[in-house]
Amino acid sequence: MATPLVASLSVAAAAMGGRYLIQAWQAFKARPVVPRVRRFYPGGFEQQMTRREAALILGVREHAPLDKIKEAHRRVMVANHPDSGGSHYLASKINEAKDVFVGKLRGGSSVF
Repeated sequence: MATPLVASLSVAAAAMGGRYLIQAWQAFKARPVVPRVRRFYPGGFEQQMTRREAALILGVREHAPLDKIKEAHRRVMVANHPDSGGSHYLASKINEAKDVFVGKLRGGSSVF
């Protein structure tokens, strides 16, 4: 008499556990996809470069120390220098970004 009762309770528990797993899997599949890679700045350049845009170009924080800014400028310029196949326009924007942080603005915007 106890064996059919235990068997039916086991089947009911397995069915409820299976139902829970199916619902959990469906909720897992329905969640929004979050990209696991770092997202880059999607926009173009502003007319007058701000400290925020300069920080995004150099890859530093807005209140980074001067040595970090110079190191980041050097790293980005090596990758984008016109003599090694980079763009003159990007090189001028990188230099302008460094000038925004250092405080040497020559008229406000790049040559281009």
